[in-house]
Amino acid sequence: MAGSKKIEKDVFGKLPDGRTVERIVLRGEGGFEVRIITHGAVIQALIAPDAKGGYDDVVLGHDAFAGYLAERKFFGATVGRYANRIAQGQFLLDGETVQLPVNNGPNALHGGLDGFDRKLWEVAEIDDGAAPAVTLTYVSAHGEEHYPGRLDVRLTYRITAPTELSLSMEARTDRPTIVNLTNHSFFNLEGATSGTPILDHGLMVAAEHFLAIDPTAIPLPGPPRALAGTPFDFRNARPVGERIRENDQQLRNGKGYDHTYCLGRDGKLALAARLEAPRSGRIMELLTDQPGLQVYSGNYLDGTIAGKGGKLIRQSDAMCLEPHIWPNAPNRPDFPSPRLDPGQVYRHHTVYRFAVRAS
Repeated sequence: MAGSKKIEKDVFGKLPDGRTVERIVLRGEGGFEVRIITHGAVIQALIAPDAKGGYDDVVLGHDAFAGYLAERKFFGATVGRYANRIAQGQFLLDGETVQLPVNNGPNALHGGLDGFDRKLWEVAEIDDGAAPAVTLTYVSAHGEEHYPGRLDVRLTYRITAPTELSLSMEARTDRPTIVNLTNHSFFNLEGATSGTPILDHGLMVAAEHFLAIDPTAIPLPGPPRALAGTPFDFRNARPVGERIRENDQQLRNGKGYDHTYCLGRDGKLALAARLEAPRSGRIMELLTDQPGLQVYSGNYLDGTIAGKGGKLIRQSDAMCLEPHIWPNAPNRPDFPSPRLDPGQVYRHHTVYRFAVRAS
């Protein structure tokens, strides 16, 4: 790599058509470090401290670019144009039916067959100041994956404190459309190559309700369900795996936790979740201004692919905490709206704040 102390940039790989995939490294204090690649605007590595003074990578993914090309698993990726699911890949917009490609059983998932996670983003700006940052952009053409409207997306990763990563996203359109973006990092706070499941990670989610789902992971009719008295209640921190094997229809539908928690943010940044690893003592707090948080316990990781260090990635090897608008919202007028009109700006702000357990 060539560059300065706070930011460095190099070549991470090449696409089959010869285009270059860049990697940008942002550094905080000590060994805190975030590595971003331009393919999918992916968080390729996130190096965070532990309670003994060591540092390790805490996000799943691949050491080399070939792994990201070979399998679409959303490791660390920016997901769009619509994160999560849309029932039957279909919605009504201004009286016209929009039919998206379906790629998850009967539903459209994470932007369709060729979403933002598979696109090469452009490096628009690098800020090598006290709060190092990189801004990436992508232009989604009208009709891409059948979504209406050209969408201009701007995303900034910034080190905003010694061990804190801020993610800000904006989008603008030239005609009415829908938009719902998120980052899809898979976290294991014991370390990406530790081989330790996240079932004993302590989890707190600052929500009172969640969305019950059908067997295809589409929210059921009716209002959100209260968490009290269910295996989904993480209002007080407890291990992820403490109740994950209970005989509960919603756990069966999700094959574990794969549900949206209703945050009710009203566009204000606030604490949404706290994750703590018992052995390393690493703590991650997630703050967001989004109305929902998808809590996913890695249920579909099946050991068929190898990740960093050549280790097979298996069920419950990681936890995803994905802030976004609620799934299937284009078909649910009672849900927060994903609609974006010309002249409006879609905004998303999420902060990942790392700390260690006090001795």
